[in-house]
Amino acid sequence: MKCRISGLTPNVSVITATIRALKMHGGGPRVAPGIPLAPEYTKENLALLEKGVANLVHHIRTVKLSGMHPVVCINHFSTDIKEEIALVRRYAEAEGARVAVSKHWLKGGDGALELADAVIDACEEKTDFKFLYPLEMSLKDRVELIAKKVYGAGSVLWIPDAEAKLNKLEADPEKRDYFTMMVKTHLSLSHDPELKGVPEGWRLPVRDILVFTGAKFLCPVTGAISLMPGTGSDPSFRRIDVNTETGRITGLF
Repeated sequence: MKCRISGLTPNVSVITATIRALKMHGGGPRVAPGIPLAPEYTKENLALLEKGVANLVHHIRTVKLSGMHPVVCINHFSTDIKEEIALVRRYAEAEGARVAVSKHWLKGGDGALELADAVIDACEEKTDFKFLYPLEMSLKDRVELIAKKVYGAGSVLWIPDAEAKLNKLEADPEKRDYFTMMVKTHLSLSHDPELKGVPEGWRLPVRDILVFTGAKFLCPVTGAISLMPGTGSDPSFRRIDVNTETGRITGLF
């Protein structure tokens, strides 16, 4: 969408991965704040990691669909083991991605020099950038294409209310050039955050379509994802003032 509006054609897409996240996608136990990490995440477990790498491979292939060059940034933490890093590197490079190990959390900018070099190297290579679909394609066909090509879904399930809205929007000539932005959890390729790895044979349920006329966005909403609440018609910030002499903020909170 940004490329369509700006006319820019990017060379590179950086995919950040961690050993812990890939192990979760391989079937590892859930990680939650305040709970000690399970041994699967603090000790070598190549079998679990190898199962989860399939998720990373899927994302690499998605980037390659656009013609951009994928660069995998392995965000290296103190619990990671060199054999595990090597396994991820091997699979990513086999898919044609450049791989960099980054320790910016520990060393700041110096820890990301390998990543910077990989991005620079990729930028110097010619790209064949292309969009996934033409703007002339109907909204329904766009969603089907995104669901199958990007997410790996088997099909799309339109909830009756969403399908009725879809038919109304597609019949409106003023909305035929609107951009499509999917609303979906980032925790899974599917609509279900609990489905890790690369799930197969699932259906993507669309339960609503949000319309943003000013921005020209049509946003199909999938699954039970929560949306950010909007500002009320009379928000409290209207009654907040700053005293320029004292620097104090006054008003109703």
